[in-house]
Amino acid sequence: MTGYSWHYTFIGIFFLLVTVFAALPLIASKVLRPKKPSAGKQDPYECGLDKVGDAWIQFKIQYYLYALVFIVFDVEVILILPWAVVFKQLGVVAFIEMAIFLLILSLGLVYVWRKRDLEWY
Repeated sequence: MTGYSWHYTFIGIFFLLVTVFAALPLIASKVLRPKKPSAGKQDPYECGLDKVGDAWIQFKIQYYLYALVFIVFDVEVILILPWAVVFKQLGVVAFIEMAIFLLILSLGLVYVWRKRDLEWY
């Protein structure tokens, strides 16, 4: 093997190792786990309560709005933390970009707040 093909061998070996390390715990847990199924173990479990009614009930759309707002601000934190770590090296342009980003998110929060979508009914 000459040239760059040698580098691809390392990538292949790494991919093989990753696959083995990912599959090994799954296979081991399937083989080693105790197998004593019963009706109680097969029954769905939700917060210690017995199931009542059909699983296909309608939820308020507001619950999904809470989830979406949470995800938006979660992504905001994910983007701000690395930016804050290297803030001194980025300069004024990056500061202005982050200020615009935070302004847009703040306007979204004000919009949701004014629509009273953050209240729990």
